[in-house]
Order: sequence, then C-alpha cells, then structure tokens
Amino acid sequence: MRERQGIGAIKGVGEKTEKLFRHVGVKTVGDLIRYYPRGFEIFEDPVPVSEAVEGRVCTVAGSVFGRIQVSGSQRVQITTLYLKDLTGTIKVIWFRMPFLRNTLSKGGILILRGRVVRRRDGLVMEHPEVYYPASKYEEKLHTMQPVYPLTAGLTNNAVIKAVRQALECADDKMDILPPEMSVKYHFPPYKEAVRNMHFPEDKEHFAAARERFVFEEFLVFILSLRRMKEAGNRAENRFHFADQEKIGQFLDALPYRLTGAQMKVWEEIKADMQGSFVMSRLVQGDVGSGKTVVAFLALLLAGLNGYQGALMAPTEVLARQHYENISGMLEKYEIPLKAELLTGSMTAAQKRGAYERIRSGEASIVIGTHALIQEKAVYRDLALVVTDEQHRFGVRQREALAGKGTMPHILVMSATPIPRTLAIILYGDLDISVIDEMPKDRLPIRNCVVDTSYREKAYSFMRKQVSMGRQCYVICPMVEESESLEAENVLDYSQMLAEELGSGIRVGCLHGKMKQQEKDEIMEAFGKNEIQVLVSTTVVEVGIDVPNATVIMIENAERFGLAQLHQLRGRVGRGKHQSYCIFMSASKSEETKERLEILNHSNDGFFIAGEDLRLRGPGDLFGIRQSGILDFKIADVFQDAKVLKSAAEEAGKILADDPGLEKPVHAGLKKHIDSRIQEIMLETTL
Repeated sequence: MRERQGIGAIKGVGEKTEKLFRHVGVKTVGDLIRYYPRGFEIFEDPVPVSEAVEGRVCTVAGSVFGRIQVSGSQRVQITTLYLKDLTGTIKVIWFRMPFLRNTLSKGGILILRGRVVRRRDGLVMEHPEVYYPASKYEEKLHTMQPVYPLTAGLTNNAVIKAVRQALECADDKMDILPPEMSVKYHFPPYKEAVRNMHFPEDKEHFAAARERFVFEEFLVFILSLRRMKEAGNRAENRFHFADQEKIGQFLDALPYRLTGAQMKVWEEIKADMQGSFVMSRLVQGDVGSGKTVVAFLALLLAGLNGYQGALMAPTEVLARQHYENISGMLEKYEIPLKAELLTGSMTAAQKRGAYERIRSGEASIVIGTHALIQEKAVYRDLALVVTDEQHRFGVRQREALAGKGTMPHILVMSATPIPRTLAIILYGDLDISVIDEMPKDRLPIRNCVVDTSYREKAYSFMRKQVSMGRQCYVICPMVEESESLEAENVLDYSQMLAEELGSGIRVGCLHGKMKQQEKDEIMEAFGKNEIQVLVSTTVVEVGIDVPNATVIMIENAERFGLAQLHQLRGRVGRGKHQSYCIFMSASKSEETKERLEILNHSNDGFFIAGEDLRLRGPGDLFGIRQSGILDFKIADVFQDAKVLKSAAEEAGKILADDPGLEKPVHAGLKKHIDSRIQEIMLETTL
C-alpha cells in the first residue's frame, strides 16, 4: 500500500465507506495519514460523585439509586437515573435512548463519562458514555483515544481502523522539511511524529508531534502566499478611476462625519484604485467601526466611473441587509447608480432578471452570496470585488469572482481583530489597512462576568429587556465530545428557556446542523422581532445584524477564546439602545477569571486580540482548538503564535537562498506549496 493509492486500497474500506471518506476530503492513503483527530478523549481514574465539576467531562462510578425514568415526547425521549456512591448522588440524563432503562436496571457498579452541567435542580451529567460492566472502562484507562471529524454514516471506530492501516505505509522519506530545520527545532522524525498525532503515547509526545506539523503547515502556507504575491504584483491596473464630485457631496450630506481612521483607510483604497497596479487590500476593523461605508465609497468610485463593483457576503441574510442599506443610500443621496441583489434562494425568474441587468451593465453594484460566482452570472465590466468576512467562505471562491472580470481590484473586509504582527504574516498577499477608531455616537457595551448562580437574575433581566421591545441572544458552546449532540443540547436549552421565560416570549433555536435555508429563515424571523430570544451555537458569530438586540448571554464562556468571545459580543451594540453582554462561566480557575476580566473591562478588539495572544500559551492542545481565522487543519494563530513567527522567519531565509525552490532539499516542500497554492486559489476568497 502506497501513499498515493486510493482509500479503497485499505482493508475494510468498501465502495460505500470510500464515498463517506470522500465527503470529508479523504481520497488517498496519504490524505488519511494527514486526517488528524480534532481532539482526544483522555481516560482518567473515576472521581467521587461529590467531586464532579460543573462545565467539565468527568468519569464517575456508582450504582443506580431508585428507578430509571423515561419521559418527554416521542420525538425527544429523556432517560433519567440517579447514580450514587459513598460521597453523594448525581442526576444523569440521556436523549433518545429509552432502551437504557432495561440495560442498566440489572444492578452492579457502572461507570459513566460525560459533561457535567448545572440545571435548576443542581448538577446534571448529560448524555454520558456507559461502561457496563465497569471492567470495560479499565481497557481504556490512562489512554488517549483520538476523536475524528465525522460525517453521517462514518463512525469514529471506522476511521481509527483505517488510520491504523494507513500509518503502516508512513515513511520518513515523506518528510518535506529540510533536515537542518528539524534538527534546529528538535522536531521528532516524521514517522514517529505522524503516529503520535493519531495515537500518542502520552500528552508530551502529542505536543511535540503537533508542534512539528503546525510548523510545517504555517511554513507551507507562508511560502505559498509569498510566491503568489510575487506572481500577482505584476498585474497592471487597466481601469481609470477619476475623482468623483458625487462622493464628496455624499460625505458632506451624511448625518455624521467619518472618523479619522475611516478617512485614512478610504484614502489608501482610493490611492490603490488610482495607482499603477491592481489593489489587493485587507481592511481590518472592529465590529461597528464602519467598514461597510468605506467599502461603499470604493463601490461608488467604480460605479460612477462606469464600471461594476461586487460585494460578496457569507450569508443570504447579511447580503440582503447590505443590499437594503446600499439601495437606501443610493436613493436617499440621489446617486445615479443601481444596486442588484443575487442570492441562491431567489426564484428562477428573479435570477434571470438579475443576470440580464448585470450582463447589460444596468446594475453597477451587485450584492450577493456565492450566487455571484455562478456560471450564469456574467458581468459587463467588473472592476472591484469586495468580500465580507473573508475567512468564512468555503469552496472554490478565490479567483472565481475575481475571474468574472479582467484582474479586478480586490478589497477584503474582516471584523476579526488580529494583532498586526500576525496579520502581516497571515495576509502576506494583501496590503493591510486598520480602522482602529469607533464612531463617537456608539454606546459602549456594558459587560459582566458571572458564575452560574446568576442565571436566574440574567433570565429576569432578559424578560425586562423584551418587555421594553428589545431582543436577546443566548450562546451555547458546541459539544466538543459528541458533535452529533450539538442540536439536541441547543434544542434542550431553548425548550427549557421557553418554559422559564413564559408564553409571551418566543424563543428560537439555531445550530450548525440546520440547512442554510432553515438558518436564514430563523435569522430573518429574529431580524423582524418575530423571535425575541435566539438560542444559538456560534453560527451567529457572522452574518446577522439586528440593531434591536441588546443582550447577549454566553454560556460556558470559559470554553471560548477571547477573540471569539469578542466577535460574539459584537452581535449586540449595533443600534441606539444601551447593550449588555453577560459572560456566564462555570470555571473556578484563576486563569479563566483573568481572561474573562479582560473582556469585562475592554471593548477594544485589537487590545483583546493582543491579550488573547499573551494569555493563550499552549492552551487546550488536546481539543485542537480553532480560532476561526483562516482554514488550518491543526494550527491556531493565537495558540501557536510563536511557531507562526518562527515559520515566517524560516520562509524568508528559504526564499532568500532559493527563490524558485529548485534545490533538491526543497523538492518535497515545493510540491506541497504548489498544491497549497491551488487550494488557496480555489478555497479561500481573496
């Protein structure tokens, strides 16, 4: 069996399983070797029931106390038992597993492993794994079991079996790092490292292996970007953008003055568009800093000069909001340009009309989702492409929209604050502008960090806000141990919250397992205040703008990075009313308190990103945590900032010594870089 062979070469992988692996991007044996776990289950000794800690995965041993109950509707049956040991009793619940009543009624000691949460009636262990008889747990004790990203029909055990076979063909010859680099950074040999990525001997061996592959991932990415930038720098600007009087009149007529930072960035964009070469610029700005109006000025400059501009948003709801805002401004300020909306959910007749207006040039500003890059969307003369929340796009978007014109200018907007030192490395193919000043009329969000005993007061506060006509978000973390339970947990929470808040308040529910259309319908209903409280996972982090929402409560805040918490907080504070953010934490650790206090005392995203960088350290390496920035398999730009900087230094030395990567020692690296460039061009929006 060789690395390049199809996944079907592995024993036990038939046609059906091969299709499932393709769903998760695994086509070859080599792909499977690099299909790293998303985390590990670390099996430790059971703790006494009295020491089960809220917010953590715990293992407890005991006997069933009293009768096992099955309640709830046919759709969501809940099995409840009480587990008792010498130190106390804990309530345990399972969703949709009524058969456990018969299985566990036989008596004897059983071991349960699951997350402990606080409910109204005290601590509850939710949906734990069952080890019965207890000897079954001893087989896994003190081991680290990999947990892989899955798709419906593909089990974790099936992946483990396939990976064990694939690793037999792993060879040190597959190592793409130059030998002197591995020596310099004390990296373990390739074969040993890749085995410890999947089946580590212990935490230390995993950490060493992970650092090696994080370094490799960053090195390939940075070299790819720098080579792309060299190739792209030669693109000449074929467009002529004359200054437009209407833009000055529009700025004078606005009811507010742009901030100094907004004006500075607008001047940088205009200079790029009027310069000799095609613009590739990233505009970083905190939530609410006014990036959209700056992008609108660039779209006006293109449209008023007779060209077209396109703005691509990550969701239909956000695309529609951009369209309504831009259409409203064109009409209000009597700007002679027409905006067009193009989204996937439009009817065939609506799309035909939009395509015709885009093709003829009647539409100067085109706003939409991925529909903008479909084959039928043909532009008359596309001169500017603006993408919103760049790192949220999925497959085949980079160049696809840019390819609709002849080397159009590219403007990327991101509300994710990244410290400038990291941004320069990560966005090496883009020039960077920062809007680091907030509009003066914006009320700062009031924050509070509380423990779970505050929950009843928080619900009462939300009731009061809703009675004043406002709306609220409640964010639940994803279930890391079993993503299939993400939907149930959010549904369970929203059901409980609906009972808690009363019949006069409509509670909605949003999670990642929903189809995009369902998500859009829920977000639209929330936008119209048909839903007053929205319980959601982090899918609301991007793509919804509801000025009427004034409260966001984030459950288990300790399970998020600071940068992500700040992004979530940005869902409120978008209107004229005072807004509030409640960080609910179950953790008692001093480190967690220190982290959350930074958010409590600052609304400045760039300061928070810097502090996130300072405090992350090695972080939770065993739940390979993602910061949500760019699409790395295992690397995290905050957690692995030091490795990122080392990789950037080495990339610079390699290109200085061997610009074309022609030396034999760089052959493996070059092959991966060429492949990575293809991925970047297809999978990341510029």
